[in-house]
Amino acid sequence: MPAGTTTVSHGTGTITVPMGAIVVLGRLFFALIFLMAAPNNFTKQGIAYAASQGAPLASIGVPLMGVISLVGGLSILLGYRARIGAWLIVALLVIVTPIMHRFWGIADPMMAQVQMINFMKNLSMLGGALLIAQFGAGPLSLDARRSF
Repeated sequence: MPAGTTTVSHGTGTITVPMGAIVVLGRLFFALIFLMAAPNNFTKQGIAYAASQGAPLASIGVPLMGVISLVGGLSILLGYRARIGAWLIVALLVIVTPIMHRFWGIADPMMAQVQMINFMKNLSMLGGALLIAQFGAGPLSLDARRSF
């Protein structure tokens, strides 16, 4: 097997995939939620919803979280200073998760379950961000090009 590749087995055999492509897809899929959700943080509705959930200083904090989401997401997607971008996402998730997804304080069981799922989704993304903060962007990234 050539260096920098991985083998994927399926029903009819195996294929060899460049590891860089897998890492780029992983960064894309991870960053996509932050990049797609960020614009809502600049709308009146997004700010009002956060305020209704008890977010302090929502008119300032929500757009700030939108900027952090955009900068962190782009940093990870492009692999440019991805560790810093990942730490931005860590900070975002640590702040936002317990404020916006307080499932333990919701009386309606269905809504509590929805918020618990969102809380756990955010914890999962927090784990991914911590991995990127530790290991960096990997191959096919601007960070990898800077090391030469």
